[in-house]
Amino acid sequence: MTASLLAIDIGNTHTVAGLYVGDILEEHWRVATAAHATADQLAATLASLLALRRGSLDQVDEMIVSSVVPPLVGQYEELARRYLGIEAAIVGPGSRTGMPVATNNPHEVGADRIVNAVAALDILGGPCIVVDFGTATTFCAISGSGEYLGGAIAPGVEISLEALTARAARLSRVDLFEPEAVIGKTTAASLRSGLIFGFAGLVDGIVGRFKQELGGDSVSTMATGGFAGLIVPHTETLSRVDPLLTLKGLKLVHERNQKK
Repeated sequence: MTASLLAIDIGNTHTVAGLYVGDILEEHWRVATAAHATADQLAATLASLLALRRGSLDQVDEMIVSSVVPPLVGQYEELARRYLGIEAAIVGPGSRTGMPVATNNPHEVGADRIVNAVAALDILGGPCIVVDFGTATTFCAISGSGEYLGGAIAPGVEISLEALTARAARLSRVDLFEPEAVIGKTTAASLRSGLIFGFAGLVDGIVGRFKQELGGDSVSTMATGGFAGLIVPHTETLSRVDPLLTLKGLKLVHERNQKK
């Protein structure tokens, strides 16, 4: 029987989970991250998601987790032991990723950034750049020889909107969708334009500078994250979007840690 792997990436805002059966990603889900959830609550959520597709926790043979929310790591480890009867693999400093981390302090690089970089290098080859549109907008640079060189961190789209509307009395929160024009005719349209085209310009500026340091226009790029589909069409430096990049990276890291 083909083994199944539950891959989980815990972000500050959302948690993405995917069920691999062999090499096939059978199902994937995105849910809000509950930073104070217990192992029992997490197990109930996963069981409910699996049940939507007539699955159950019993079909999970292995689990790998990357997290930027430290309190949840232990809860997922407890979930794996109590409900799956296995030890969860946690992506961290001791994990074999196959990617050297050439930063001043490799331990401070988020597990999600390393996992994204592993997947992007596997898909694109190096040198390459990964942009993740999450709670923060992160940029990661991978060398031609497959080293994680470092990156940049900018505010995320959603928290930028929240901060702006919280501090400006006459601005109200708006839903973000494709602007009709750059020049907004209403306050809401102006907010959408400023955020979407503004972030597109921010991305192009940073990616362009990354390319100069990495060797020019031959550098490949990849985008992922919840807001990638909204921002990338308005950029000049990004064209490829993979919303499942992190899950693919988790699968690769899991495979590399199974090899003796």
